Amino acid sequence: MKNVAVIGAGTMGNGIAHTFAQSGFKVQLIDISEASLKKGIATISKNLDRMVAKEKITEADKAETLSNITTYTSITEGVEYASLVVEAATENIDLKLKIFKQLDEACPDDTILATNTSSISITQIGAVTSRPEMVIGMHFMNPVPIMKLVEIIRGYNTSDEVTNTIMELSKTLGKIPTEVNDYPGFVANRILMPMLNESIETLYNGVAGVEEIDTVMKLGMAHPMGPLQLADFIGLDVCLSILNVMYDGFKNPKYAPCPLLVNMVRAGKLGVKSGEGFYNYSESRKAEHVAKQFLK
Repeated sequence: MKNVAVIGAGTMGNGIAHTFAQSGFKVQLIDISEASLKKGIATISKNLDRMVAKEKITEADKAETLSNITTYTSITEGVEYASLVVEAATENIDLKLKIFKQLDEACPDDTILATNTSSISITQIGAVTSRPEMVIGMHFMNPVPIMKLVEIIRGYNTSDEVTNTIMELSKTLGKIPTEVNDYPGFVANRILMPMLNESIETLYNGVAGVEEIDTVMKLGMAHPMGPLQLADFIGLDVCLSILNVMYDGFKNPKYAPCPLLVNMVRAGKLGVKSGEGFYNYSESRKAEHVAKQFLK
């Protein structure tokens, strides 16, 4: 398995492409937007520069990694020789189902189809293909080149052979794969998202401010990043999508998104990606939170 196609050149997609390419795989990075592809490659190059500066890799390593990546705007052309496809598109069920139908038609019969979804059912995604036994979840953590964990999620029909193959493949990337079963949110987000949501509820109820909440969790619980800052880093729209999937899947009110989170997403305050969330990133520094206007 040396040819890997990655669908989506955004934060997760370019990180996954970077990781595979740096490990010697030939990567076909696919996105419908040429601009997104150029931005994705620029991000990979910038991240490699950081590694060179820290003397973790050489300039030759950087050049080889970039040479391993080819970009495409066509799924059909990009997956023609892929042994594995990793889909890393937006966390939207309709979009993912559409992509997997396309992949099933365009990929060779023996291609494994993986999704980087952080909450959506692998079984449901596999059901729209003719190869549900070859559909699996590979949930990488952000930033992908640095974080060691990969949640390997097997759907109801995912075969043992495919699961074992992806577990071993993840190890060749220098990752630590952990097998989990197919339930909304899997393990990582089933535990993380309620904590983030409760932190937003704490702000919403006026118990404390943004920096105070984050300080308590960083200093009191030894978290490297406060929950509200982490939510900004993940993307408030992504947090909302995951909570909605969990709420729909379990029908349990404990997963219902906080109204403050809903309003911030509606207002386009998505965190780092939009320049504003619980913190203001437009001036490249922490500033007073912008959530106050939504509290009433």
